[in-house]
Amino acid sequence: MVAEITGYILAMVVGISLGLIGSGGSILTVPILVYVMSVEPVLATAYSLFVVGTTSLVGGIQGALQKKVDFKTILIFGIPSIITVYLTRAYLVPVIPDVIFKLGTFQFTKAIALMVLFAIVMIFASISMIRPCPHCKDTDADEIKYNYPMILLEGVLVGTLTGLVGAGGGFLIIPALVLLAKMPMKLAVGTSLFIIAAKSLFGFIGDLQGSEAIDWTLLSTFTGLSVIGIFIGSYLSKKIAGSKLKSAFGWFVLVMGIYILVHELFI
Repeated sequence: MVAEITGYILAMVVGISLGLIGSGGSILTVPILVYVMSVEPVLATAYSLFVVGTTSLVGGIQGALQKKVDFKTILIFGIPSIITVYLTRAYLVPVIPDVIFKLGTFQFTKAIALMVLFAIVMIFASISMIRPCPHCKDTDADEIKYNYPMILLEGVLVGTLTGLVGAGGGFLIIPALVLLAKMPMKLAVGTSLFIIAAKSLFGFIGDLQGSEAIDWTLLSTFTGLSVIGIFIGSYLSKKIAGSKLKSAFGWFVLVMGIYILVHELFI
């Protein structure tokens, strides 16, 4: 019961993270579900898609009302990403064997593989958050310029990653939009939330074709609290310097990534 209440409190932190920096939601959601709420890892990645997708959609709508969303970019980046994440969840994840290999008494299972991959993603994400981004300015750009081949490729790569580990990929999408489309930081955050929402929810639909039983009570409660969190995060983003917050969150993510890696492989 204590673990469940703790998990639901932390669900609000997921939304706050998305509201503040436009990313980090799934990086928190999967560990909370697995280690606090005892959800099986493969199912946790599916739940993460729904939680982060729904929460990001609310945040994206907020951004659209404030004219901080570029819908042309959503189409260019989002369509290949949505297709890839759906195919990954519907066809790739189900064919990964439950036991990938054995080494003596140690079994490298599908669940361990997904958590190890997730930990690696967390570590790379933390580096992206900790390092300053000289191109990430809040000022308006004169004109958004699209590097179409690179944006399409990035969409496919982020979609595959989302499908495998349930990570929305905001930490990859935002730098890509800033660097490849020369987009202002605030516009990139709002646009990223819509892209995360679309591909995460389509990825979850791919999961519904499987045989996994969904605990809709847990999922809807967790998601509802996360949505409340994104409103809090959006409010706090006006009061707190985003760069400092992103760096501090990055160090936290780095520690968590290393912990998961050690826990899954050595404990």
